[in-house]
Amino acid sequence: MVTQIQATRPTNDCLSPRAARVTRSLLGYGVLAGPFYVLVVLGQALLRPGFDLAHDDASLLSNGAFGWIQIANFLLTGAMVLAFAAGLRRAFETGRARTWGPLLVAIYGLGLVGAGVFSADPMNGFPIGTPAGRPAVITTHGMLHIVVAGLAFLALIAACLVIARRYAAQHLAGHARFSVATGIIFLLAFVGVASGSSSALIVLAFWIGLLLAWSWMASVAIHEYRALGAAAQPAEIRDGGR
Repeated sequence: MVTQIQATRPTNDCLSPRAARVTRSLLGYGVLAGPFYVLVVLGQALLRPGFDLAHDDASLLSNGAFGWIQIANFLLTGAMVLAFAAGLRRAFETGRARTWGPLLVAIYGLGLVGAGVFSADPMNGFPIGTPAGRPAVITTHGMLHIVVAGLAFLALIAACLVIARRYAAQHLAGHARFSVATGIIFLLAFVGVASGSSSALIVLAFWIGLLLAWSWMASVAIHEYRALGAAAQPAEIRDGGR
């Protein structure tokens, strides 16, 4: 146990208690971001007439009289992911992914913020009164929404694979496999939804991929949170009293 902690957390022994608390607080946002985003979307899906969770993208909720709720959801969730990325940067002091891992997660967070700033165009009959199908002309803010969302999803996929290499180097096989699986599954789900199809199967697959991605982020946050706490313990406790 001592060897594993020392191998995975080689430098956090020198963190001050205050610095460790700040880092762990930032990492906690990686656990909160996903449930916050999903619950806000589900609440709107149940309460807003005309929205079909099986066929409509969550971004469409940014339109209409209550569109500000989803816009705020994007902005707040993005801020949480950025805070988590800052915590990762502090936790990944050495080793693989110490730069690119937090940076890619931060790009995903910025993409969420961008998705809130640039709203998706109404389509598929939502909000009520919108013609069925896709809009004949994509607005500038609608195109920017597509671009920032696409970049954000690609950054998230890359983050999964980059952090998988870090965990593999630390001999954390379970975390490494989960990271790779999440990256691949979410990539496939993203390709499906990027095809433009609004079929229930494609949309459901994307939701599964997104839920898996949020679960991955939470698992990374929890692992780093616990590892940081273990590294901050007094030496005699880590060494089992030897």
